Amino acid sequence: MSPIVPLPCQRALFEIPDPVSYLDAAAWSPVPRPVREAGEAGLLVKRQPWAHPREAVPAEAERARRAAAALIGAAADDIAIVGSVSHAIATAAGAIAPLPGGRILRVADEFPSLCFAWDQMAARHGMSVEVVPRPADGDWTAALHAAVTRPGAPPLAVAALTPLHWSDGTPIDLDALAPAIRAAGAALVVDATQAVGAVPVDVGRLRPDFLAFPTYKWVLGPYSLAFLYAAPHRQDGPPLEENSGNRPPAAGARRYDRGECNDPVGLPMAAAGMELIAGWGVPAIQARLAALTDRLAEGLAALDLPVPPRGRRVAHILGLRLPGGLPPGAVERLRERNVFVSKRLGALRVSPHVWSDERDLDRCLGGIRAVVRGGA
Repeated sequence: MSPIVPLPCQRALFEIPDPVSYLDAAAWSPVPRPVREAGEAGLLVKRQPWAHPREAVPAEAERARRAAAALIGAAADDIAIVGSVSHAIATAAGAIAPLPGGRILRVADEFPSLCFAWDQMAARHGMSVEVVPRPADGDWTAALHAAVTRPGAPPLAVAALTPLHWSDGTPIDLDALAPAIRAAGAALVVDATQAVGAVPVDVGRLRPDFLAFPTYKWVLGPYSLAFLYAAPHRQDGPPLEENSGNRPPAAGARRYDRGECNDPVGLPMAAAGMELIAGWGVPAIQARLAALTDRLAEGLAALDLPVPPRGRRVAHILGLRLPGGLPPGAVERLRERNVFVSKRLGALRVSPHVWSDERDLDRCLGGIRAVVRGGA
């Protein structure tokens, strides 16, 4: 295996003022200049449609489809273009046969877009939803494995999971869990919103039935656009909507494409963002972000604040939980210092990306020090 070439900071590609420390990629990312320029070029298609043949737009859809496939080790024919992750998960739920008396597995406090479709399936078909509680030791993988393989449990129908908990970046080792899920005869549906673009994702290794991710977070693209991977044996289900583009002879996962798929603005933006990610290389991005969050963790530990150990956090998200909870208004007070992070389920979630540098971390640590001391 060739060594990973260190990725330098890419801040010059972003229009982020120097005093701003934007450490909230897990919420949504700013778009880099090439992505903005792709969107502006796409706007011209609607501004002067007579000067831009509509026949050229479908090629942008296929470009984006190929870029999405490349990031997760898939074939382009296995990728559908959808409007959101909730659209993708609802599509997956419609393509998986319900199992009356079976159970649907997920973790506690899961993001709503990965819950609603399965809750509806359970209610309609006499199934149960098993919610694995947050483990005291932070080991989601062991807790989920115990749930998957628990003797005497109702048959497992669906495992609706993510590679990490969205609120604080606690990892979930899907590679370790997937064999047990398959052995149970269940479908594996993955919401990779907080993974694709920041950590390696390989559907060839993981072998999910479905996997979805949006473009507005870690792959530096626009809002209202997402991609759905459907395994070859899952490509004959009903689409969430029927339209002229996803009816026969549409091939493979194109069967699930959304209506008005040929967006001349969003698709070129998405493709440009994903191509940037691919050009840098996800392993190099992961290594850079790990170095940043490791430095942040060291700084928090120096402030005598509890930091999850390296094995209980991912490279690109660090969640800070205080024994007595965060001081009131912590996020707002950090924002006053031009430090932008999120509060999620009681955790201060810090999520740098390729535009972040050591100065951002220093500002963040200084802000947290002031906020915590002020709160005390």
